[in-house]
Amino acid sequence: MIGYTTRRDAIRCGTKTQLPSLSDREWFVFVALDPTPGRAPASYVVPRDHVWAAAWMEHQAWLTELGVPPGKRNTGFDQARVYAPTWEGYRDAWDLLQQPTSQCPVRLPQAWRAWVDDPRVGLPPGHLWRDALPNWKAVEGS
Repeated sequence: MIGYTTRRDAIRCGTKTQLPSLSDREWFVFVALDPTPGRAPASYVVPRDHVWAAAWMEHQAWLTELGVPPGKRNTGFDQARVYAPTWEGYRDAWDLLQQPTSQCPVRLPQAWRAWVDDPRVGLPPGHLWRDALPNWKAVEGS
């Protein structure tokens, strides 16, 4: 199970981020500003379909977390949050921009690969990975 961090370490992924891509060139770049003066911000270069899958999986895992009483968590998908460690595999991955998004390996945490087949988490309805899951690249620390 991926641990959750504070809300400050989360990016809210509203409904506009949770749509399928319309082309093979749709990207998000998340920027995390370091609170330490003089330190460079971190950037995370993520294909749109990866953002959509991550938002869905992280929200579903949180919503249905084992041990939490049913009904205790009921925030809608439009309020989904993705926590900073989720994007670590995409840190400074500017090289990904040289290829179509459909060619990019999944760099989400390796443990999440099991969530794809987990009936309580899975993938969002209509997501293209339901037909063919792309290469899931092992990322250090995941």
